[in-house]
Formats: sequence, C-alpha cells, structure tokens
Amino acid sequence: MPQIAQLAETWSSQVFWLLVFFGITFFVIGRGMVPKVMETVAQRDSQIAGDLAAAKAARDAADDQEEAWRVRENENRAAAQAIVAKAKADAAASSQKKLKAAQGRLDTKLAEAETRIAEARNAALSELEAVATEAAQDIVSRLAGVTVTKPAASKAVKEAMSNG
Repeated sequence: MPQIAQLAETWSSQVFWLLVFFGITFFVIGRGMVPKVMETVAQRDSQIAGDLAAAKAARDAADDQEEAWRVRENENRAAAQAIVAKAKADAAASSQKKLKAAQGRLDTKLAEAETRIAEARNAALSELEAVATEAAQDIVSRLAGVTVTKPAASKAVKEAMSNG
C-alpha cells in the first residue's frame, strides 16, 4: 500500500512545520507581546491601587473635615444659644425694671387719688353735716316753734350720723 508509505513522509513534514509555526508563535506572542500586556496590566493594577489609596485618603480627610465642622457647628450653636439666653435675661430684667417703675408711678398716683377722695369725702361729710344742722334747726323751729342753737343742732346731727 503506497498510501501508508507516504504517510511517514507527509507526517514528518507536517510535524516539522507545526513545530516551526508554534515555535515562531511562541517567541512572537509569548516572548514579545505577553510581557508588554502583563506590564500594562501591572501598571493598570498599580494605578488602580494608587487611585484607591488616594480616594481613601481623600475620604479620610473629608471625614476629618466634617468632624471638625460638626465640632465648630456645635460650638457655634452653643454660643448662639448662650447669646439668646443672655438677651432673654437682659430683656426680662429690663421689662422687670420698667414694670417696677410703672408700678411705683401707679402706686403714687393711687395714694394721691385716695388722699383726694378722703379729703373730698370729709369735705362732703362736713358739708352734709352743716346742711343737716341747718335743716334740723329749721325743722325744729317750724314744728316745735323752738329755736335751737347751732352747737346743739350740730351735736344732735353728729350723734344721729354716728349711730346710723
């Protein structure tokens, strides 16, 4: 069979060219291109790691700044509350002083008014007493025909007013 005899010649040349092709492919791709790709991947990995480290550092710095801001904000809020409390206390004290002064003026006016009322009442009572004394003298002289002196009529009016 002649096909079997040719098989060894054809097979050996195909194996040879197969080895040559894979050898060239190994050296071109394996030794030439793969190291460049691996270097690019390594650079990318290192850049990603650097970017992640920078992002973590930036986040930590931002957290620190936020914490400092919160502390300042709490201090400012406490200071503002203290100012508001002081202003309220000052306003209350001022209002209290004004109220006390107004109350003093009102008390003075009330005392003056009470004095005037008492004087007016006493004047009215004495005038009423004088009118009652004259009326008593007139009534006694008309009814009884007796003349009563002014001091006696005044004494009788005073006794009647104190009893009644």
